[in-house]
Amino acid sequence: MKHLRQIVTKAVVAKGKKRTESCEILRPPNAPSSILGCWVINHTCSSKKVGKYVEVTGKFDINVWYAHHDHSKTSVFTETINYKDRIRLHYRDKDSTGGEVHVRVIQQPNCTEAIIIAHGTQFQVTVERELLAEVVGETTVVIQVHDTDFEEEWAINEESSSSSSSSSSSSSSSSDQHGSSSL
Repeated sequence: MKHLRQIVTKAVVAKGKKRTESCEILRPPNAPSSILGCWVINHTCSSKKVGKYVEVTGKFDINVWYAHHDHSKTSVFTETINYKDRIRLHYRDKDSTGGEVHVRVIQQPNCTEAIIIAHGTQFQVTVERELLAEVVGETTVVIQVHDTDFEEEWAINEESSSSSSSSSSSSSSSSDQHGSSSL
């Protein structure tokens, strides 16, 4: 035991990942004739640790470009969607009580499908997203310590002085050749 030391450091002690697919119902002011495009922007989120889970609260905007009035006009309908995801944590070691939570967005919210429903008055937009949560906490690392007079063995070959002088003379002679050719 006298040659072992414990180092207390910060490391990732728990991780979790969640992929979510949700269907959002949007009600535009005009009855749509067709959907011309759909995209998701302005995603923001925050997180906190709650027991063995990380709760991620976020929001994003869904924009639907659509035709209405019998394909004679187009508009873009925008709606902000709020969400709350619970990501289950898997611990590397025993459960820890504290720690900093870091959430990384693996897949930004993205529209996978947009259709017209309810007798042509609403949109149903399918959105997917994927989040990774990590909890950074204190952990202990055990290392082996050697005495201070310990020296690692190295195989070192000494160079002879004659080989270094011959290389310097060859480099000077090559510079002379270049010098004379430029005249």
